[in-house]
Amino acid sequence: MNHSAKPGATHSPARRVLSLLLALSAAVLLGLGTWLAFPNLFQPEATPAPDIFDGQRALDDVYTQVAFGPRTLGSAAHAQFRAWLVDELAAAGWQVSVRESMSMGRPVYNILATRGETEPVVILGAHYDSHRVADRDPDPAKRDQPVPGANDGASGVAVLLEIARVLPADSPPVWLVFFDAEDDGDLPGSDWILGSRAFAESLTVRPQAVVIVDMIGDADLNIYQERNSDPALTEAIWAQAAALGYETAFIPQPKYRITDDHIPFKQLGLTVVDIIDFDYPYWHTTADTPDKVSAESLKMVGETLLGWIGRLK
Repeated sequence: MNHSAKPGATHSPARRVLSLLLALSAAVLLGLGTWLAFPNLFQPEATPAPDIFDGQRALDDVYTQVAFGPRTLGSAAHAQFRAWLVDELAAAGWQVSVRESMSMGRPVYNILATRGETEPVVILGAHYDSHRVADRDPDPAKRDQPVPGANDGASGVAVLLEIARVLPADSPPVWLVFFDAEDDGDLPGSDWILGSRAFAESLTVRPQAVVIVDMIGDADLNIYQERNSDPALTEAIWAQAAALGYETAFIPQPKYRITDDHIPFKQLGLTVVDIIDFDYPYWHTTADTPDKVSAESLKMVGETLLGWIGRLK
């Protein structure tokens, strides 16, 4: 190969610098044009952040529910809540149906949210109605007033609604059921758990588990194991809570035997658990307000359920 210069070529330093600058300018202009035409070539591919249970968003949902007013049966707040919940679930990508039935002479509106056509492996349930009167209020003058229902009703709904937003698409099939007429017992002409009774009577599938959450937003959360619940399922969920570091909230000791929305499903022979903090001091009082509920408590319960569902794969 011949490395000698061609006749007449000029190799002065100034000429070489000028040539280099012209080449660099052309490269910059070419790169700018390419960036304008294909900007994504110069951007790292976006990696979406994983969905996580947002305790503050769940707490905001508690405040929204209470702002409607007490969700007592037949009230305007009761109907406004249903419309809001249906919209929120649909926005999260769930198919929603309102199942109306009659019980003890009054209409009952259970709300079912499903995703896809597959039968459920798990039913998660919570009641949304609130008690008609604050019959446990320490002030006798307030015992005929309705209960705001922040923890007793709204907290369970908030946990299920946030799960609806963040439950991974590849999770085992889950049904979310929002029960009406759970909290109307000890009152003339009514009884407890009317909504879940009606839903269980119409059930044509057999999920592996039915999990009820009730009064789980208390800022001082103490969830003991409920004695009407399946022991093995209880142990599995409490173990998941402990694995997440929530053993101070999920106390591995049985304490109460409660009539709650899990009972009609237990009577069908299904495996059930009731997750409830029955030591809540404001139960059925006018002080059951959102300031007694904590985002951290909602998050602990929500993350525990999401983790447990994830282990079912």
